[in-house]
Amino acid sequence: MPLPTVILPGYLAGAEPYQEMELALQKLGFPAVTVPLKRRDWLPTVGGRSVRPILEQLDQTVRQAMADHGSSTVNLVGHSAGGWISRIYLGEKAYDIHPSDRGKSCLWSAHHQITTLITLGTPHMTQERWTLKNLDFVNQTYPGAYYANQVNYICIAGKSVYGRQNWQGWFTYNSYKLTCGNGDCWGDGITPIEAAHLEGAKNLVLDNVMHSPKPDGVWYGASEVVDNWATYLT
Repeated sequence: MPLPTVILPGYLAGAEPYQEMELALQKLGFPAVTVPLKRRDWLPTVGGRSVRPILEQLDQTVRQAMADHGSSTVNLVGHSAGGWISRIYLGEKAYDIHPSDRGKSCLWSAHHQITTLITLGTPHMTQERWTLKNLDFVNQTYPGAYYANQVNYICIAGKSVYGRQNWQGWFTYNSYKLTCGNGDCWGDGITPIEAAHLEGAKNLVLDNVMHSPKPDGVWYGASEVVDNWATYLT
């Protein structure tokens, strides 16, 4: 029987836009649930502050999913920043790099509870100063597919927009450059391919896939795209 699957939204996103992804997984037989975030839940994390409030809601959702389905493990799908936040969640070193977290419970050690981690358009690297402290902790403490002996890491990048230094492509170009240092490359319009992959993971590129839902394109949560990457779920 397919494992329950928990979806962690991307930065500043609530759960509502992920209903499409959740429903597509359910149609494929995966009992799927999205961490019930509201956009306001991200406000305490703005400016590079601790993401502990998101981790706490993720942990509650994972535990509830296991209890509801009588399972000791789940699949975890992290979109955008949800992917690197999930890597913190897997870890067995206390995430206490922010003064606000000192003396609080900041350890989840969830690699025992996660069978497969899929990251979708996740910027696993950054040169943006507000995000650097958190991502440095992730990449220095848990480099690459750190728990590959226990967890299946699947890192998916979209290839839909090339970054160009012109008035039409300046946003994408600068987003790519802030992430990997190079704006002249392919990505999903927000995250360049290079940044969305991890050493030691199964790294995939999906053509014509956008970072977020748009009226004129498909994104990682569109049913036809979910059909593709869901084959890697347990």
